[in-house]
Amino acid sequence: MSPTEPHAGHPAQKGDDSISRQIVLPWAKSFEISYKNLKVRFFRSMITVLSLVLAVAFLNFILTTTDLAQGFLNTGGEEAVKQLSEAGFDVHETAMTVGTGAKERWIVILSLLVCTVGIVNAQLMSVTERFREIGIMKCLGALDSIVLRLFLLEAGMQGLAGSFAGALLGFFFSALNGLVRFGWGSVSGLNPADVLASMGMSIGAGLLLSLIGVFYPAVVAARMQPVVAMSAEH
Repeated sequence: MSPTEPHAGHPAQKGDDSISRQIVLPWAKSFEISYKNLKVRFFRSMITVLSLVLAVAFLNFILTTTDLAQGFLNTGGEEAVKQLSEAGFDVHETAMTVGTGAKERWIVILSLLVCTVGIVNAQLMSVTERFREIGIMKCLGALDSIVLRLFLLEAGMQGLAGSFAGALLGFFFSALNGLVRFGWGSVSGLNPADVLASMGMSIGAGLLLSLIGVFYPAVVAARMQPVVAMSAEH
């Protein structure tokens, strides 16, 4: 018997060896690969990022404008109630609170839905363009979970960048709008904690939209058979 031949008393050795050879990709390497993929596809990635910037900017604009209106109500008294009511805000005089109108809420919901559809479309195009790349990874032994992780990490990076930029942009325009419509009183009575909460909600919503939008395309990419991916024509 050759020394390299398996012993008859150890039939499970082959199975154990195949399990030990499964590829495990560290998280640090996953982040590195995802970041490089975004750099290579910078302009394609900007489609997703810009759609997030616009949606999150509008969301934070509405939220921060409500915060500014609340600050104006706290410092302006009866005159503030009158101006805010004329501007279309829902003013509750007994509780001294301000809420957004129904029209603004529906516009925000529609803008977020359009943003999500745009992300799904952009990510599906990205998967189509990367058939051969996905096939090579699968042929080299990449598990479905690794491919899924890479796509989700890319979406997370795009979501954070676009949401943060959009939140800052929305705050800037809402502050400018508040100064023009209600004067310095809207800014002087503003609660910083409310502003931070609005920005946090906007960034969280943008990140969630990015992950939701990429989930289906990422699952499609992860479940793709290597032979199909390698033979795809672009």
